[in-house]
Amino acid sequence: MPVAPSPSEIFDRAVEEGERRLDQSMLELVATSFIAGFTIVFGIAALGIVHALVKPEFGDVATVAGALAFGVGVVFLVIGRAELFNENFFDPVAKAVDADSWMVFPLFRLWVVTFVVNLVGGVLFVLVFAVDGVLPTGTGAALSTVAEGLARRGVVAGFASAIVGGALVTLLSFLLEGVNSVGSRITMAYIVGVLLALGPFDHVIVTTLHVVFGILSGADVGYGLVAEVLVVTTAGNLVGGLGLVTLTHVAQAVGAEE
Repeated sequence: MPVAPSPSEIFDRAVEEGERRLDQSMLELVATSFIAGFTIVFGIAALGIVHALVKPEFGDVATVAGALAFGVGVVFLVIGRAELFNENFFDPVAKAVDADSWMVFPLFRLWVVTFVVNLVGGVLFVLVFAVDGVLPTGTGAALSTVAEGLARRGVVAGFASAIVGGALVTLLSFLLEGVNSVGSRITMAYIVGVLLALGPFDHVIVTTLHVVFGILSGADVGYGLVAEVLVVTTAGNLVGGLGLVTLTHVAQAVGAEE
């Protein structure tokens, strides 16, 4: 049986992956970020379809069923090596810490481009899915209900949920460096995807796209709330992803080498 890698070994793997991500050309970064944006929409659509099918017969079980369906979207991201904001915190920071300088500009470029292009790719694909007749009857109503719940939970609750969501998605990066097979990567990605949707815990790209999807499907949510969700969730993701997970795991690895 293979032995799980030590924290320092995981850190070394993260440095290698972080170097790959930071060294991407602008064209490659834009393309992979765009792919991630529309890929995660498959998970949102799957959640809405399954929720709509299960809700009439089984009530609140539809929430669990929808979360189980959403997990496939995260699997698509991980196996396709697409670039999703927040999921790319740990590896690039590990590389930056390992380098002689903090590489501020490459990190800034990676995160800003990923953030913006994830949203562009996702919104464009949401517009395709929102065309009448593309999704089964009832899917739009299910997505609207979930979107209204996400948008109206309030600033404090949204921020706290985003801390959890940011920690969860960034933790996925760490876990992926700790496994040695494609099957294990698929399992880790799916588990994290299900937990993210089950909360639901806020990830800025996923939550924003979900709210936009809901608005296009008839949700009673204004675009002012979309902006609020975007700002609050981004702040929470940074605290949870960079503060709670990335910096503590980097400190763990650095401490192990002393």
